[in-house]
Amino acid sequence: MENAKIRWGIIGCGDVTEKKSGPAFNKAEGSKLLAVMRRDAIKAADYAERHHVPNWYSTVEELLDNPALNAIYIATPPSSHFEYALKALEAGKDVYVEKPVTLNAHEARLLLDAVTRKNGKLVVAHYRRQLPLFLKVRELLNIGKIGAIRTVQLRLWQSRSPELVTKGAAEWRTDPTISGGGYFFDLAPHQLDLMLYFFGKPISYEGFSQIQDPVSTVADHTTGTILFENHVIFNGSWCFNVRSEDNIDRCEIMGSQGKITFPIFGNSVTVEYDHQKKEYVFAHPEHIQLPMIASTVAFFQGNGPNPASMEEALTLMEIIDCFATVK
Repeated sequence: MENAKIRWGIIGCGDVTEKKSGPAFNKAEGSKLLAVMRRDAIKAADYAERHHVPNWYSTVEELLDNPALNAIYIATPPSSHFEYALKALEAGKDVYVEKPVTLNAHEARLLLDAVTRKNGKLVVAHYRRQLPLFLKVRELLNIGKIGAIRTVQLRLWQSRSPELVTKGAAEWRTDPTISGGGYFFDLAPHQLDLMLYFFGKPISYEGFSQIQDPVSTVADHTTGTILFENHVIFNGSWCFNVRSEDNIDRCEIMGSQGKITFPIFGNSVTVEYDHQKKEYVFAHPEHIQLPMIASTVAFFQGNGPNPASMEEALTLMEIIDCFATVK
């Protein structure tokens, strides 16, 4: 597919595709959105009309049978990621799939096997890797701006109805048969993937979850620790039962000569070193997945590396499964 135009079909043209991702498939160079699918035919047709997409379908099979498509974006809830990714690979299509890549590590391992067996291309939508804010953090780490990294402390504490989740579709996020678990499964993949992106391979990890609020049906408190090969130690805390006044989204990377502080779901980075303090403020792209989609298109065309591989996603899912174990 080297240098060929990437012609996309979307499976699941729901809320996340309205602005975050959908329009970006027509804005990335060498890329065109040709078809969308949703089980609700009326909503599929409406999406296609509003976004000027020439084809719409109400079944996955009809979409995959379109010979003009050579790449598929899977934007359904996690419970169907594995099934649809397998079908797309079987149909000879390249795949870009939303996070979390699967319901659990077992499915992720099977999907990696399928990608390898089919010699296919699959990218996971860990799109924050490609945002200027996090590229800046990685640059600061790589140049040793704060010296040797000692520890990373991450906290994401939210009330029972987090403002960080996509509006209009929150109900399935607390149904483990659809999401894999609670809000941790929806939000932590972004955070933990960035830790893998910044610090490399982990050599050990441990954690657990609890159901603290008696009205919760899924875990609402998670804690976990990761030891990386480069001796960086990560500690994370996720709590979804605090007062709204106590909401916090903060990651602190402590070095021997300073620290870097930033929110995962914000737009600024603060660096402290040599008794100085500097803040970098970023404006995210209008379509926040556009940089990752552009890198994915380049990979599919044979013009760049995989920006978020299935191998890395498997490691991430193994960590999530570990942390999500309820005790």
